[in-house]
Amino acid sequence: MTGADSKNQVCLNEDCLDYRERNTGHIIKKGFNARGNQMFLCKTCSVRFPETKGTVFYNRHLTEEQIILICKLLVEKNGIRAIERIMEIHRDTVSRLIGDLARHAREVSDFLIT
Repeated sequence: MTGADSKNQVCLNEDCLDYRERNTGHIIKKGFNARGNQMFLCKTCSVRFPETKGTVFYNRHLTEEQIILICKLLVEKNGIRAIERIMEIHRDTVSRLIGDLARHAREVSDFLIT
């Protein structure tokens, strides 16, 4: 991911007093993880998390480019098995990603509507 900024990050720890609070100054940059993602620290609850936390890119073995390509193939109306053949990725991996994309889209829509 690119453009990691601590001002745009929120703590996703439900036990934190600053849960999902923006621009309070409680999130700071705290190094990088093994995959090269920027890590952040919530000063309120002391939880470290990567920039991808809360996104479809979090905790994936696929690269960001692969996930974006799968999304493009879905838009072009390719099926799961076709994507499996094109990307040389197992169909269960593709199916799980599609399910997570749908859940994330639903959460974003609900957030924007309310």
